[in-house]
Amino acid sequence: MVIPRRCRVASLTVVLTSLLACAGPAPVPDAAQPVAIATWPFGALATERAREVLAGGGSALDAVEQGIRVVEAASSDGSVGLGGRPNAAGYPQLDACIMDGPGHRAGSVAGVEGIVHPISAARRVMEDSKHVMLVGEGARWFAIERGVESVTIDDLAAKKRAWVEGAAARGGRAIHDAFPGDGHDTIALLVRHADGTLAGGCSTSGAGNKLPGRVGDSPILGSGLYVDDEVGAAGATGLGENVMRWCASFLIVELMRSGMHPQAACEEVLHRIARADPRGYQLDVCFIALDKQGRTGAAASNQGFPYAVASRRPSEVLTVPPITRR
Repeated sequence: MVIPRRCRVASLTVVLTSLLACAGPAPVPDAAQPVAIATWPFGALATERAREVLAGGGSALDAVEQGIRVVEAASSDGSVGLGGRPNAAGYPQLDACIMDGPGHRAGSVAGVEGIVHPISAARRVMEDSKHVMLVGEGARWFAIERGVESVTIDDLAAKKRAWVEGAAARGGRAIHDAFPGDGHDTIALLVRHADGTLAGGCSTSGAGNKLPGRVGDSPILGSGLYVDDEVGAAGATGLGENVMRWCASFLIVELMRSGMHPQAACEEVLHRIARADPRGYQLDVCFIALDKQGRTGAAASNQGFPYAVASRRPSEVLTVPPITRR
């Protein structure tokens, strides 16, 4: 069951207000404490849930799944879950991935319809199959078979048919012109357990008005998310086409491997992309990162970027300004 958007927004506002009211100064990195970092203000819901899971004895992977499930259930900011932004044909297609540092395991689903928690579907792919990624109808079948909550999609056939017929009546221009243009937020959540193990996950409904079948960076390992248990983890949000062409999260982790602080690594990747891209810094891209020591970083190409951080203390929403151009 999908919660009405008005109720979701009201409950989200109450929870975030409560979290922000009890937040103090930014947590000081401590190698003995767990850390969670997530994209956007609604990420505070995910980091707080992750903190609770870790405090209850759960693994970093459990904390990632459960934290993202909270945001999916709330369809936060109209960007995640079944209440997220519809594609050009008027219905949501969801993407998600999850990665576990120990063993370098990963699972992903893309373009999946009618699945309430795609992050759990991604975990099932990782743990219950020999594959890493499933898409579309096959991903839905697999998720339902593994007990992941779903809703009926009986109405989608008519929506698809109407969109195709409408496009044909306009000479196919509706198909040609449909392009992401109505927001593109993502929940990316990175978690470091007190024992030093790392995990991460992403979930999104993708860019609004995308072509049916369009897949962004969020379910692509090394683009929207990458975790290396020896080094750290990174996640992305924003316009996926400007992330996936650069394998951005993988690059951030590799810069941390070379000794960069997570903050410097996020900024350097933005500079590197901007130097080569004709759009320069007008990329609509933001990154978060977390290293093995529990240090965090965040950077944004051309906007202020609020993100959430939690440790043993309650979640806090911080903001970084757009990156200083070189």
